[in-house]
Amino acid sequence: MPRDERHTETIPVGTLGLIPAISCAKLGEKVNQYLVDWREQRQNTHAETLAFSGYQSDSYIVSAQTPRFGTGEGKGVINESVRGYDLYIMVDVCNYSLSYSLCGYQNRMSPDDHYQDLKRIIAAVGGKARRITVIMPYLYESRQHKRTGRESLDCALALQELTNMGVDNIVTFDAHDPRVQNAIPLKGFETVPASYQFIKHLLLNIDDLEIDSDHMMVISPDEGGMGRAVYFANVLGIDMGMFYKRRDYTKVVKGRNPIVAHEFLGASVEGKDVFIIDDMISSGESILEVAAELKRRKARRVFAASTFGLFTNGFNKFDEAYENGTIDKILTTNLVYQPEELLSKPWYISVDMSKYIALLVDTLNHDASISELLSPVERIQTRVNEYNEKHNR
Repeated sequence: MPRDERHTETIPVGTLGLIPAISCAKLGEKVNQYLVDWREQRQNTHAETLAFSGYQSDSYIVSAQTPRFGTGEGKGVINESVRGYDLYIMVDVCNYSLSYSLCGYQNRMSPDDHYQDLKRIIAAVGGKARRITVIMPYLYESRQHKRTGRESLDCALALQELTNMGVDNIVTFDAHDPRVQNAIPLKGFETVPASYQFIKHLLLNIDDLEIDSDHMMVISPDEGGMGRAVYFANVLGIDMGMFYKRRDYTKVVKGRNPIVAHEFLGASVEGKDVFIIDDMISSGESILEVAAELKRRKARRVFAASTFGLFTNGFNKFDEAYENGTIDKILTTNLVYQPEELLSKPWYISVDMSKYIALLVDTLNHDASISELLSPVERIQTRVNEYNEKHNR
């Protein structure tokens, strides 16, 4: 049975409504199109019953806006009724391409602005929806997830604020620290991996990989991402290695202890293709230093995958690393804003997550289990076997 039809005999929670914030409009359109296509083709014996009213539609996107006043203040507006809807609100808090007028000046939208707009949309719903799920791929303030000294716990506060406003479920991707869900123990919180999509796009774009422990290795760039690397290594049946960051704890630079060196733990990488896996690329300094160290240790090729490609310091260093052979390909998802400049880079592979999000939304709307979607071991192994057969390995 096709993956999108395994739950079709269950009654939807409510009429499906999708509200992509302006920061997530492009991704939301793709998700909506998948849902429209699947439900148009779906044959359901209960399709004419009241419980399935509005099940098939030309679009599931609910019209909503977050206009601004001249002072920079804003409001949320829902342009159609959502009473009884099962709503999915999508927001990309990292979309820095948007701006608004502030007393005649153009002000770039920050994560704080996007988060406030999310709350405005929830407030505009006014408690009339049957259920609200927030799909926030990059979890707002996820790097401020624990307290060290006199610090605010921004991520925990944001989660509590959203659930207090009536949000039932929060879906995010590769949360920096999933334990932050302890802040809302009685509400739904799902941190979704992009494991299958990374393997799929790597295999689609590189046709001469030998996926075994003699020719390939998975690398974690720090101790925090070790679990992610162990997962990939076990599923693919290859070895793993890791770096740990040696820091200078006598200094604080930009709120952090500076990294002195990246120390490697693991078997030899000589002659092997290495696959660095991490949750985000911010400035990119760490991942480039790790890649340079792996090449110094005579790794054959270096591929890097990260759920969120933020590239906060631009692309020049990545261009240089590609030109001098330090790194071969970088894969990041379209869960956060991707400038056209990035999409045109020869070293870049964009990983489309829209179908995966549509599967999650479709399944949750039927109140069915998403466990299988969260554990893609079978799909990864099937994809690898197909790749090996195609390339006669």
